[in-house]
Amino acid sequence: MLMVASLPGLPHPPGVKMTRLLSEVPRVGIGIMVIKDHKILLGKRMGSHGSGEFSLPGGHLEHLEGFESCARREVFEECDLQIKDIEFVCLTNIRHFAPKHYVNIGFVSAWERGVPTVKEPDKCEAWNWYALDCLPSPLFFPTQVVIDKYMKKIHYQDAEDLEHEYKKTMV
Repeated sequence: MLMVASLPGLPHPPGVKMTRLLSEVPRVGIGIMVIKDHKILLGKRMGSHGSGEFSLPGGHLEHLEGFESCARREVFEECDLQIKDIEFVCLTNIRHFAPKHYVNIGFVSAWERGVPTVKEPDKCEAWNWYALDCLPSPLFFPTQVVIDKYMKKIHYQDAEDLEHEYKKTMV
């Protein structure tokens, strides 16, 4: 089934309805670096792009949802944890999974309570805590970007610069 989205407000000839495939519309992804005892939480992805790679908890921003609400929801839905002290890390434009296109927002938060539990066994194999200087491999590309930007204190990177910086890992 072909799904389309109307693009209101864009100039177009009278009587012509502008449409675009939903797969052509960028999605907003949220990645949350949860820190506990100087370690971050990573899960091994399954069943989607990045299968077999280690990823931060995260997902898609829902319609009319706030960023922090999304971060809290995704961490709870995926690993049954509650987080606090959510802070912005970075905004990146990711075309790594073309034709999928993501505007990715990275956050860092402190663990508040709970034990990491796999709540979506079709999407994640296991959750574990890792020191930043001893991360597993391979990392899911958006996770690698959020961790790098956190360490370098870089808050924004557009697609061209991101692709240039990570060209060795994008092959």
